Amino acid sequence: MKKRITKSSGNVFLDLGFDPAEATVLQMRANLMSDLRLYIEKHELTQAEAAKRLGIAQSRVSDLVRGKWEKFSLEMLITLEARLAVGLNSPRKRGGCALPNLASP
Repeated sequence: MKKRITKSSGNVFLDLGFDPAEATVLQMRANLMSDLRLYIEKHELTQAEAAKRLGIAQSRVSDLVRGKWEKFSLEMLITLEARLAVGLNSPRKRGGCALPNLASP
């Protein structure tokens, strides 16, 4: 029995059948959470140190590093990323749409 392999669209949420608009938002949230977790890991921050830099409670950092995406809105994730200036120096494609370079005037 041969298995059929389908090429990904590049957005797992779209591939799973989500509405295109919702899939884009979900992909953006996933990318932002990944960026934030990688920043914390790269800078070897404790949850308490990360909480101080992000301006949130340590318990929220715990939710973030554990991947509890349902606890974070897109707006909150963008705010957290902006507080760290993660990825703001160059535009990056996220979920099929380019985010603006927020560091530009």
